[in-house]
Amino acid sequence: MKLIFAVVNGDDSAAVSKSLSKHGFRATKLASSGSFLSAGNTTFLICVDDAEVDEVIAVVQRKCHHRKQFVPSTPTYGTSSAGEVSALPLEVSVGGATIFVTNIERFEKL
Repeated sequence: MKLIFAVVNGDDSAAVSKSLSKHGFRATKLASSGSFLSAGNTTFLICVDDAEVDEVIAVVQRKCHHRKQFVPSTPTYGTSSAGEVSALPLEVSVGGATIFVTNIERFEKL
């Protein structure tokens, strides 16, 4: 048995959840947030047989998409004549998924 932790962007969460159910995988959803952008994520906990790991990862991969987002930047040097620097937004890539797979010694559904 394996336990899959799939950390998914909040924008993709509903599609991942629906697709996992459609393919017969049960998951526990936890609200989480990333440290870089403090954006909302969903962490899915999915317990499956070893042979099903690749199928779960494929389901998540099909529903998670990278996208570009603009975030405010913080100036680290320089000053303008008014003593301030206007920060231009930075374009960053967000989305996708981060997946961890661990061994499970025992699993019970009560």
